[in-house]
Amino acid sequence: MITGSIATVGYGLAAIGPGIGMGILVGKTQESLARQPELAGPLRVNMFIGIALIEALALIGLAAGFVFA
Repeated sequence: MITGSIATVGYGLAAIGPGIGMGILVGKTQESLARQPELAGPLRVNMFIGIALIEALALIGLAAGFVFA
């Protein structure tokens, strides 16, 4: 018999999406910096805003695990 909470599995699945999204975001930013180094400032700002939004998705997944458990 398996014991535990489905919320832990749900959060694990919910963390996959933001993890992939953050990897793509950082990778594309690095690629852009290699192509046009003079845009480092604006690209860095946009990357951090995107990371904050992606992290919000992960926190919503964590909160949903507590709410629906």
